Amino acid sequence: MKLNLLGILSLTLFAGACSNHASTAAFSYADTVFTQDYSVKYLADEGQQGIFRRVHTDREGKVQVLAVDGLKQPSNGHFLYPGHIVADHSYRFMSAKHLVDMAVCKGQLIYLDSHVIFSNAWSGRLSIEHQLANPTAFAVNDSLEFLVTDGEQVHFIDDNAVKWKGEVPGGKVLQLISHPSDHTFFFVLTPESIYRFSAVTHQLEKMHGGSGFTSADVDARNNQLVVGTSDGYFKYSLEERQVKGGLNRQLPWTDIGVVRVIDGTYWFGTDRGAFAVREDGKIDYYAGKRWLPDDLVTDIARGAGQSVLLLTQSGLASIHFKPMTLLDKAMYYERQVRERHIRNGFNATLTGMTGGDVSTGYLGDSDNDGLWTSLYLAAEAFRYATTGEQQALDICMESLDAMARLYDVNPVPGFPARSFERRGSGDTRPMLSDPERWQLAEHPDWYWKATTSSDEAIGHIFAFGVVAELVDHRETREKAIRLIDTLMGHIVKNDLYLVDYDGKPTTWGRWNPEYVNAFPTNVGDRKLNASNIIAMLQTAYHFTGKPIYKEKAFDLMENHGYLENLLRPMDEIGKAAEHADDWSRMLSGAWNHSDDEMYFAGYWGLYRYAFNDTLKAQYKDAILDHWEAERPEKEGAWNIFTAITGTDHFDRDEAIWYLKEYPLDLIQWTMHNSHRQDIAPLPPNFRNQTTEEVLPPDELKISRHNANRFILDGGSDGTAENSAGDIWLFPYWMGRYLGVIEAPINE
Repeated sequence: MKLNLLGILSLTLFAGACSNHASTAAFSYADTVFTQDYSVKYLADEGQQGIFRRVHTDREGKVQVLAVDGLKQPSNGHFLYPGHIVADHSYRFMSAKHLVDMAVCKGQLIYLDSHVIFSNAWSGRLSIEHQLANPTAFAVNDSLEFLVTDGEQVHFIDDNAVKWKGEVPGGKVLQLISHPSDHTFFFVLTPESIYRFSAVTHQLEKMHGGSGFTSADVDARNNQLVVGTSDGYFKYSLEERQVKGGLNRQLPWTDIGVVRVIDGTYWFGTDRGAFAVREDGKIDYYAGKRWLPDDLVTDIARGAGQSVLLLTQSGLASIHFKPMTLLDKAMYYERQVRERHIRNGFNATLTGMTGGDVSTGYLGDSDNDGLWTSLYLAAEAFRYATTGEQQALDICMESLDAMARLYDVNPVPGFPARSFERRGSGDTRPMLSDPERWQLAEHPDWYWKATTSSDEAIGHIFAFGVVAELVDHRETREKAIRLIDTLMGHIVKNDLYLVDYDGKPTTWGRWNPEYVNAFPTNVGDRKLNASNIIAMLQTAYHFTGKPIYKEKAFDLMENHGYLENLLRPMDEIGKAAEHADDWSRMLSGAWNHSDDEMYFAGYWGLYRYAFNDTLKAQYKDAILDHWEAERPEKEGAWNIFTAITGTDHFDRDEAIWYLKEYPLDLIQWTMHNSHRQDIAPLPPNFRNQTTEEVLPPDELKISRHNANRFILDGGSDGTAENSAGDIWLFPYWMGRYLGVIEAPINE
């Protein structure tokens, strides 16, 4: 009978709470197509590293790699599943040629060998003796005129014959370049000079002198050369015959080895990866094994379709640029979670991988299985409330069942385990994370994990509240309400503590005033714990109607200063004084980003289930104050969360930027950025904000919402793949439900 009454009450509350749905529609993002980049990699076999010289694509999309020992081609690569570089036997007699360079003209591949310039296109008719004993490089224009060099001499070829021979002063020719739209000129690059050769007058003239030149290409749209050096790059106007804007050193890495201009974007290859400078001046950095086989880039070329090829010493990366909507991206991530990240109903990490190979991993346990699953559960509840899709409801039911088992797998009434796992054969606890925390369950085949923390508790109450409010399915909603009552009943009965199997409060499950108010007012845990417990009690009262939860909340706010605690401005939070106790000083050494996650998870129940409008207005001020402190991180979840207050000022564009820029590849690759010259470092500070501007998510290590997005270096060399369930699907579907993000126009 009690469940029926709870169900009836929840139906009434469901109708009322949903009035906030799409309240921010006037400020919503229209989900139109954007460009999503991702990498398909092709790896060299052992012993082949360092032999790759050049890469090109012909008009049919065939990719060829010129190596020291002949022609190669990429084979059988897919996103997340690297292919290989293998020998190209398409033209078997090519193996007799001693190839030193290749180029593309009119979409066809042309080769330079020790005797001739030739091609297999045009019926094989192109075959011209260049008359150089040891050629090193050549260039061709669309008139099928050629410039070829041995590093000192230069020969010009027209109408299948050598028409001019000359020497470059000082020698050391690095590169020959044709002008893609003006066929009357070629350019010759040496370490100290840029020369122009006229195909009409056969004159070689020096245009510009300097030092440290390494590579160049023509920007035809602006009629200028883009010249890479060992210390940055510069642009040289071919019309004005002068450098424009000086040397640009605000780059990820300034020692440039390769320059290519592709569709108006400047691409640079270095020994620290590649980067693209877009026409608007924004930089996209491609480094680390998320993007490349290795970071020593030896060549760059246009790929087939919307792609760019980055050749490195140990393989090839094809960077694809795919038109997608945010919904397209969401559906890809939905598949990723279902295929590789569900463990006993939990939203789990694939771990124990070797070199980023997802087929080598296993589903690992976590201290926070309940928390990460809470966020995934909330995501699918938002999805179901928005779309009504049966799959979303099925996932909600599965995830909620896993959460429910946390409460009945252990012997303590109302106490949620952190996780549970099978025993296997013998005592397998040493195979689990934190083996000392695992306890034997009553069932002979299971362990459960103890020492549950406050971040688990607030995550549970948040997700259960979202399900109870938004999932229009009686059994599921009643189950969520029962779990809210179960957890909060335990906490209230135990004097606002989480009490473990040993009869003692867990280290972090403490909301009692004696604990909370023992902290100095500027220590974040005092504000956080007060904010969380009031949110939890409000949620419990909202869905169960039990007076004890409301009475306890008002007692804390009116008699123990919890309202003052939770409303304390964020700019007052900092390090405890030197004379403070050790615990306070330890907890306040720096900004805690896990606390941010706990705050915002609590804000759902704090604001939406406020006891009255006066409190709701005060809560809104506290949420917006916290959001102001978070703004530099451009954290998608916290920006979207802030929209629950109805404000029209919540950095919507930054939230969309976060969702677009998060990489499709969620493998924990090691990423390095601290060497970059294009970031402005900040001195050490309490928030551990290392730079003025946060880098895009696809240039950083994979991080959950409880991490500092200003950490420049990190990762684990491809040993794990994170689930998109909590990282990306949670903010996206919350944004869809709140009306921050619209459905695609063609949905």
